[in-house]
Amino acid sequence: MTTTERAPQLPFARPNVLDIAPLYEVLRRQGPIVPVTTPAGDPAWLVTAYEQAREVFGDKRFGRSHPAPEEATTVSDAALLSGPQGDYDSEEASHARLRRVLVPAFSANRMRRLSGHVQELADRCLDDLEAAHDAAGGAPVNLHEYLSFPLPVLVICELLGVPYGDREKFRALSDRIGALDSRGDARVAMDEFMAYTAELAAVKRAEPGQDVMSDLVAAQAEDPTFTDEDLSRLAAGLLFAGHETTSNRIDLGVLYLLTDLARRDALAADPEGRLHATVEEILRMSAPGGLGLLRYAREDVEVGGVRIARGDALIISINSANRDESVFDGPGEFDAARKPNSHLAFGHGGFFCIGASLARTELRVVFGSLFRRFPGMRLAVPAAELEVRTNRFTGGVDQVPVVW
Repeated sequence: MTTTERAPQLPFARPNVLDIAPLYEVLRRQGPIVPVTTPAGDPAWLVTAYEQAREVFGDKRFGRSHPAPEEATTVSDAALLSGPQGDYDSEEASHARLRRVLVPAFSANRMRRLSGHVQELADRCLDDLEAAHDAAGGAPVNLHEYLSFPLPVLVICELLGVPYGDREKFRALSDRIGALDSRGDARVAMDEFMAYTAELAAVKRAEPGQDVMSDLVAAQAEDPTFTDEDLSRLAAGLLFAGHETTSNRIDLGVLYLLTDLARRDALAADPEGRLHATVEEILRMSAPGGLGLLRYAREDVEVGGVRIARGDALIISINSANRDESVFDGPGEFDAARKPNSHLAFGHGGFFCIGASLARTELRVVFGSLFRRFPGMRLAVPAAELEVRTNRFTGGVDQVPVVW
């Protein structure tokens, strides 16, 4: 593809963790698909509008692999958002296999059955949060460390069959593989992460259990094309995404609800009536990272009046699409009663996030419990003062200091 030297470079500057970059609104006015420069300095197309984001998500002419990987646009140094993934000729079959194995494990029905246990795990985390607050004598405590991080880790560890005692190990690896400027360390960390999940798979081959890792091992035994590398990479990705993204959304949901205490109080007063819509608005508004999802054109395609050439890279900005004023009224405002709310937080079509039901279950448990347990909770510092992790593609914050 060809772009001008003036194409803006991702990630764009943003005022704080609760607002996305103002430049997205400017670019949406220019067109639904505009040229940009990736953090790595390569040209790409940025999908800014809701309609075109849905279209690209649902179009099999776009994928994660590339016909000539050595020539492909690169995005960053992060191991999970660097460039092409998978084999170009077998991508569709590999994706179908992944859905076949994983969709039942993460189904909405299974998540509903799991919700009671998630509640038990959340209550344990809330107990720890309260104990830390008491020990601090009323000083601020970091909700991220006692709830937002440990709860998704507990849940994904149980689902995958991963020892919770290893949480600091894969937390450190997750930090490294998500770094945008690691100077090669992200790939080293990904190799270490895959070696770790390969060891877990070996344990499950010897002693299978009722968990997703055992499901993957069983699927591999029936499919000789599902290699050890495929399995270990998939498991590493599931372990990373299963805690990192939900952790960010818990943090940001708390920030949205505590930056306007009327929102907190309304949810606490009527959790049954308000919980569903509140969670969906948290999903729409939360934008921890400043990049997007990467796709490559498998053939020449026209989208939104723009000709995309075979091999061109597109970055789908879910953050921008979820604030498209042609779809959402007052898109920059948090509206806990917003209906309908057909956001794209989990993508769309064949690449709709497998973990969507799990994430919704965890968020509903958290926000159905947090302010019932601590109705006077408030932020200890203004949200605008929190440092955004701009060096990681998942973004987010490490600190959510609260008092009550």
